[in-house]
Amino acid sequence: MPTIAPAPTAPGRGLFGTMPDGTSVEWVELVNAKGAAARLIGLGASLQSLWMPDRDGVLADIVLGHDDLATYLANRTFLGAIVGRYANRIAGGRFDLDGKTFLTARNDGPNCLHGGMKGLDLIPWTLVSHSATEALFTCRSADGEEGFPGTLDINARYTLGDDNSLTVTLEAATDAPTVVNLTNHAYFNLGGAVAGGDILGHELTIAAGRYTPVDANLIPTGELRAVAGGVFDFRTPHVIGTRIRDGGEAQLVLARGYDHNFVLNEGGGAEPAFAARLTDPVTGRTLDLLTTEPGVQFYTGNFLPGNLPGKGGRLYRQGDALCLEPQKFPDSPNQPAFPTARLEPGQLYRHVSIYRFGVTA
Repeated sequence: MPTIAPAPTAPGRGLFGTMPDGTSVEWVELVNAKGAAARLIGLGASLQSLWMPDRDGVLADIVLGHDDLATYLANRTFLGAIVGRYANRIAGGRFDLDGKTFLTARNDGPNCLHGGMKGLDLIPWTLVSHSATEALFTCRSADGEEGFPGTLDINARYTLGDDNSLTVTLEAATDAPTVVNLTNHAYFNLGGAVAGGDILGHELTIAAGRYTPVDANLIPTGELRAVAGGVFDFRTPHVIGTRIRDGGEAQLVLARGYDHNFVLNEGGGAEPAFAARLTDPVTGRTLDLLTTEPGVQFYTGNFLPGNLPGKGGRLYRQGDALCLEPQKFPDSPNQPAFPTARLEPGQLYRHVSIYRFGVTA
């Protein structure tokens, strides 16, 4: 049986590991007044563990991660990381800005995925400050890094509320016109990321009447397709597993499951709006997602390889967890009809997402 790490009972900070170049990677643990806790690591400013109670008050770690730095570096699956500079895919690894073509690293077939060969998930961020319930990480992405223009200074702030919410606030500023799309890539299993099963029995609601279908390279076609009546219709709660194996849906075949951007009904505002609700009927745990972003990528862990070493000795496989990634739409730099991802000098990129946990009877 996998070894289940207990939730920390007090906040703390320490050394998680050392990068090949000698750079230290720290960990920090946050604990709220109710005993819920989060563990963050400097590599990718990642959410390594998150302990939340079930309907009986029993805490369990509900996100996927690794036990040591070496495993993160050897297995790039973005577990819990802040990804970018452009989260999701850019078609052909290229885009135009002010009449100039920029060529980015291509690490997903012909596409750039989550920032390229060395995205923000592989950078040791600096832990600038922390308290019992909040931690602030920063990093700098240099002009030209992975092909993106402009020097980008980025803050990632995690706040663990006494209402059992985790707020992720991402901010960035540039010294030249560029494109920016950041998100947290946490893999959730409300049944427990170590002892739980898969997420096919979870019930999901997404506040979206449309989604962006994709081509064979998982790039949006440009269409905003209505979800009504099909397997992408999560406007009311549906069990994920009852739809994901629908052999008649070509989109699910292309992506090996769900790996699609949903166009949020109330997304893109200055304040976080309701985006999705996830429920595990077995443990009673619930997750409500609120965000300022216009879209959310629903991903069912389709490319987890089955031999990926996870926490406590568990091997992670397809369907063991899911991601709800608030974001700009994939390939927005090449699709003018999509919400813009452009950032100018003097502007502040700001993305706020709230993951609010609770229980149901």
